[in-house]
Order: sequence, then C-alpha cells, then structure tokens
Amino acid sequence: MNLTCNSTLEDMRIGSEEKIAGPLTFHQLALIIAGAATIVSYIASFYLMWQHALNYTKPREQRHIIRILFMVPIYSTSAFLCIWYYWHAVYFQVISDCYEAFAIASFFALMCHYVAPDLHEQKEFFRHMRPVKPWVWPVNWGAKCCGGDRGPWRTPKSGLTWFNIIWIGIYHYCFIRVAMTITAVVTQYFERYCESSNSPVFAHIWVIAIEAIAVTIAMYCLIQFYVQLREPLAEHKPFLKVLAIKLVIFLSFWQTIAISLGTSTLHIVNPTAALAYPDLKVGVPSLMLCVEMAIFSIMHLWAFPYAPYVESAKTSFYPVPDPSMGIPPRENEHGPKMGGFMGLKAFGDALNLWDIIKAFGRGMRWLFVGVKKRHTDPSYQAKPDDIDTSYPMKPYGANHPTGKSTDHLPIATEFRRSTFGIPQSSGDPVPEESAGLITNAQPNPASPPRPPNPYMDQGRQQFYDSSPPGTYSPYEDARGDIGVAHTRYEYDPNEVYSSQGGSTAGWSEPQSVHRPQRTSTQVRIGNALWGDRTQPGGAI
Repeated sequence: MNLTCNSTLEDMRIGSEEKIAGPLTFHQLALIIAGAATIVSYIASFYLMWQHALNYTKPREQRHIIRILFMVPIYSTSAFLCIWYYWHAVYFQVISDCYEAFAIASFFALMCHYVAPDLHEQKEFFRHMRPVKPWVWPVNWGAKCCGGDRGPWRTPKSGLTWFNIIWIGIYHYCFIRVAMTITAVVTQYFERYCESSNSPVFAHIWVIAIEAIAVTIAMYCLIQFYVQLREPLAEHKPFLKVLAIKLVIFLSFWQTIAISLGTSTLHIVNPTAALAYPDLKVGVPSLMLCVEMAIFSIMHLWAFPYAPYVESAKTSFYPVPDPSMGIPPRENEHGPKMGGFMGLKAFGDALNLWDIIKAFGRGMRWLFVGVKKRHTDPSYQAKPDDIDTSYPMKPYGANHPTGKSTDHLPIATEFRRSTFGIPQSSGDPVPEESAGLITNAQPNPASPPRPPNPYMDQGRQQFYDSSPPGTYSPYEDARGDIGVAHTRYEYDPNEVYSSQGGSTAGWSEPQSVHRPQRTSTQVRIGNALWGDRTQPGGAI
C-alpha cells in the first residue's frame, strides 16, 4: 500500500506559468478579481450588519442575523488568502468551513425565534403544532419501505418530538464540523492529511466523507423545518433566507469536492503551461467563491433587511401552532435600541457563541435521556379531536380499538345501577333505597347578581367589608349550594368551638341583631391602614 502523498508542499509553488492576460499570469489575475470581489462583499455585508447593530431592537433575532451575515466576509477573506498563499491554503479552508456550521445553526435559531421568543415558548408551540407534515424526499420513501408508521423513518406523532429531531440534526453539525477542522489541522501538520489524495490511508477522504454526511443531514433538517413553517412564517420571507443559506453552503462545499475529484481522482482536468496544479486545485475554486460571495452579499440586503427592526417599523406577529384553536396571534413587539455605542454591543452579543454550545448540549441530553421519556409528554396524550363529545356521551375509548371498557363486567354494571339509581332495564322502577345522587339531584339555589362595587378593584381581592358601619349585605356563597340567598350570617368570634364544627365553626344562625359600632380607636387605625372608606375615592 502506498503511504506516500501524491503531492508535497513543493507542488503548491508557482512561478513559471505563461501569461494569459497581457503581463498577468492566472495567479495574478485571480488575485485582482478576488480582491475586488472581496471588497464588494465587505462593503455590502458590514453595511447591513452595522444597520442591524444600530437598530438592535430585537436582540433575540438580530444576533443570529449578524452571525449569518458574518459568513460572507469570512468566506471571502478565506478564499482570497487561499489564492494569495497557495502554500497554506488548507488552513484557511478548514477555518472558513468551520464557521459554516455556526451559520446554519444561527439560521435555525433565527427561524425558531420567529416562532416564539424563547425556548420554553418554542417548545409549547411545537407541542401543540398541528398537523406535523411527513418527511420530505427521500426519507418519506424510506418510511414506505421500512415499516410505515411503525418503522424507523416514521413521522413523529408529537410536534415536540419532531422539533427535537430537527434540533439535533442541525446542532450536531457544529460539533462534527469543529472536530473535523481540528482533525484536518493536526493531520496536515503531521503530513497525514494529503489534500491531493483520496486514498483511505490519509485523513482527507475521511474528513470529507464525515463532513458530507453531517452537512447533508443538517441541510435536510433545515429544509424540513422550512416546509413545515413556510406558511406561518410567510411574512418573514423564509424562502429567500433558505435560498441564501443553501446556495452558500452548496457552492462552498460541493464545488470544492467536485474540483478535487476532477483534478486528483478522475483526472478530468490536468495542469497546463498557463494553469499550474495549485491554480486548478486551489485558485479556481477560491476565485469562484470570492465572486459568489460578492453576489450573496448583495442578495442578503433583501434576504435579511434591517428595515423591519427600525422602531417605527410595522409590528410583526408570532404564528399560531394550530389554526383550529382559535387563538389570536401575539405581537412581536420592538424593544428599545440595545446595540450600545456605534452598535459595538450588538457585535459582541453576536460573537458570543455560548448559546450554540448550550443548544448542542440540550440536543445531546434529549438524544440520550429525553428520548426515552418522550411518550410522557402531554403532546402524546389524547387530542381534543380524539374524544367523542356527541350526545349521549360515551366514555373515552369507545371509538378506539385500544380503549378499555367495563360494560361487559357485571360488577361494574351493578355498581353504576346502585350508586346512580340507574334501572336495570328501561321498564324497571328506580329502587327508593338505592336511588343515587343523580336521581335525587336538586337545582342549586340561584342568587341575584350583586351590584358592582365602584370602590373595589376588579383585578384585586377585597379583604374587608366595604359597606358602611351598621349596615349589612346579604351573604351569598359563590357556589350557590350553601345557604339561602338574601340571608345574613353573623360570625361570633367567641363561639370558637361551635356545634357545627369544621370550616363553619363560629358561624351562627341568621340573626337580626346589628353588628356593634366600631370604637374611635378602631376607626382611626382602619383609616390609617386602608384610608377613609366613607369618603368618595378613598383608598382601598
């Protein structure tokens, strides 16, 4: 087995190529074009980021937007340095590719914050989300071939489980990408990476394969998330945002792989007198990436505009998980500008990646712990649509094959007949000695509505009687089944151990004796604590 790399660092040197444009070689011409494209990317991207930082009225959303916009300058800078330093191109490539994972995670977090302001409310949204759409191709084909609703590719019954699967599928890419970046740097240092070879004895092919699987899963989950929520989030233009992210990832990753296969494995393109090996291996894909980033920087002006975050902008709304619930959407209000001086605080907030680290940890915890308890979540319980509320009402489970019924048990039938006074047959009279509560039920005594008290705050509890001294208001129980309407009950504090006992101890029978007047000391203390209630507008 050949353990020697096909090329060495010496093969990445240039200097004797033919001129292709006047006095310029391909390398010199690529530097000029890439430099101009990088300047355009910088101007458009930093202008948009600065506007978001100055109008930092929704930090939960805009911190992720700034992170996404950072992707264009990072890619442009990396590609330009790859052209400038063919010798160290591998280090610049893996660093820019590493940031790609954080851009995908930030885009997913942005979509989640369009749904609800924090993680707790996001989980509530997906817990009640109806309906959960099936997986898009090709997983839906796998579900048909591998067990359907009981197979490993089935659509989750719970929207919260669906959300957790998407969460893990996206945030795991951050860990995989960082790990592969470290692997590439270390193996390149020890000359075991060999970017020009696809042999399994070198790390390059394994790093590329693992990254390809991870990025495919992440992008698939991102597309599935978009398919599920493209209608509720239509006001945020999710298609343009997904397109901007997907094209950047696709072009930066897959076109590099395609050129690597074409030059190193398939030998479709070979070096010439005008194009040296480093020009084909590094120069061409890096030049293409610089030009593409300039285009995407302009596209981002429409995909991630700052106008919706200006204080005078139109208010947006959070979506409703299930339109049939009839719940009105809640406003996504603007807050005060929190970007700090010249927006520097906003940039610092965006560069703090601790929330992504916590999100990855949450995903791993659910994968290894929470997934085993997912069926205990309320989203797996009976839905309102599953219960038959027609008349006469049937017990839950009557229309479900898995429901349990006790109608076939004689002891259960006898218990219902004796307890509730239900006759054994339609013609049998109800036994008087076994007549239950339902048979002898009486209507609750109704009480006329009490006139509203103008001195009582409807949002607070009233802890004292607001009626003037010497007068009484009728005692009315809120439940309507204790006492009689318009009957006053006098409380005797001396009668602690009343014959009634329980919670009614101390309450005597209705009396016609007036309550004793308060002393002057009691009046002064009461007025000092609660104000003069005899005066209009007195304190409550």
